Amino acid sequence: MKLDINMLAVLFAPLLLLVGLGFTVAIDPYIQRQQRCVMLVIVALCFTLVAQNLLENAFFVSRSNLALKKILSAYGYSVRPVILILFLYIIQPGGKKWLEWTLAGINATLYCTSPFTGLCFEIRDWDYAYLKGPLWYACILVSAVLLVELLARTVVLYRETGRRERLVPIAVVFIIILSVIMDLHVVMQSQPITFLTIAIVVSSVFYYIWLHIQFVREHERDLMTAQRVQIMMTQIQPHFLFNALNTIRALYAKDSPLADRTLEDFSTYLRQNLETLSQTELIPIAKELEHTRLYADIEILRFPNIRVEYRIEDAQFRIPALTIQPLVENAIRHGVRSREDGLVTISTVREAGAHRITVRDNGVGFDPKHQQDESHIGLQNVKERVERMCGGTVIVESEMGAGTVVTLLIPDTLQNGMKEQGQ
Repeated sequence: MKLDINMLAVLFAPLLLLVGLGFTVAIDPYIQRQQRCVMLVIVALCFTLVAQNLLENAFFVSRSNLALKKILSAYGYSVRPVILILFLYIIQPGGKKWLEWTLAGINATLYCTSPFTGLCFEIRDWDYAYLKGPLWYACILVSAVLLVELLARTVVLYRETGRRERLVPIAVVFIIILSVIMDLHVVMQSQPITFLTIAIVVSSVFYYIWLHIQFVREHERDLMTAQRVQIMMTQIQPHFLFNALNTIRALYAKDSPLADRTLEDFSTYLRQNLETLSQTELIPIAKELEHTRLYADIEILRFPNIRVEYRIEDAQFRIPALTIQPLVENAIRHGVRSREDGLVTISTVREAGAHRITVRDNGVGFDPKHQQDESHIGLQNVKERVERMCGGTVIVESEMGAGTVVTLLIPDTLQNGMKEQGQ
C-alpha cells in the first residue's frame, strides 16, 4: 500500500492530534488513574479507526482483499458506540452500564454477522460497491442514543459550569452529526479517512480539554475545602477556647448579664467559623465585620489594655470569609497585646475600581521578609484566598517597634460577581 502526498496531508492532522492527546493524558496530574486508563483506551481505539479507514480505502481502490474489507467495515461500525460508552466512564466512573454495553453488543453482533447475512451491509465482489442492508442504520441509532445520554449526563453532572463552557459538549454533538451527514451525502472516488472518523478524533480532543477544565476546578475545590479546615483550626486555637471560657466563667461571678452576652457572642463566633467550611462564595463585608467584632469583643474582655476601632466608609462589596478576622487576631496576638495602649484600627474606603480594607495596629511589628509561617499562617491564608477568589491584592507593611499595616485591595462588585460565577 503506497501513501501519496495527498493521503499523508489528510492523515497528518488526525494522527498528530491523537499523539498529542495521548501524551497529554499520560502526564495530566489532575485526572484519576481509572479515568486516565479509559482515556488512553479511547486514544488507542481512535488510532485503530484511522488505520481501519486507511486500509479499507486501500482495498477499495486496489479491488483486493474483499474478505478483509468486510471485516474492517464491521469493526468500524462496532467500535464507534464503544468509544461513546468509554466517555461515559470518564464523566461518571461508577456503575456497570449494562444497558449501554448491551446496545453496543447488539450493534457489534449485527455488523459482524453482516458479511454472511447482509443485514447491515454488503460489498459486491466485482466493483467493491458498498450496499446498505435493512438494518444499516443500527450503528447510527445506537450511537445517537449513547450520544444523547453522554450529553445529558454531562449537562447534569457539570451544571454549575459557566454557560460558555457548556457550549463545548454541545458543539461536539453537532460536529459528529455534521460528519455523519457529510459521509452520507459527500461521495468521493477515494476517501482514505471518513468525516466521522475525523470528527471522532477532533471531538475526543475537544471533550478531553473540556473535561480537564472540570478536573482542575474539582481539584481546586478540594484544595479550598482542605484550606478552610486549616483556616478554621488556626482560628479556633485551643488556648483561645480555654481562655474565652475562663473569662466567661469569671464574669458570672461579678456581671451575669455581661457574661450571658459574651457567652452568646462566643457561641455565634464558633458557629460562624464552622459555617466557613461550606462557604465557597464571597460574603458581604458587613458579615465579615460582625464576625470580627465578636472575636475582638471577647479578646478585649481578657485584655482591657487594647481597643479595636472601626472606620467603615465603604460597606457595599463582598470578600472571602475569614478575611479580616484573622488579620485582627494576628494584630492582637502578635502585636498590641503587650502594649499598655494597644490599638487596632479597621477601615474601609472606596477607590477607583477597588475597595480598600486596612487593618492597622500599633504593636511590636515584625520583618515581613522573615515572618514565621506558624505565627502568620492566617495572613498567608488570607493572601491566597483574596488573590484566588476575587483577584485581589494583599500588601503587608511592618516596622519593628512601630506596628503593622495590612492593606487589602478588592476589585469592584462587578468583577467579584464574575469571579464567583466562573465566567
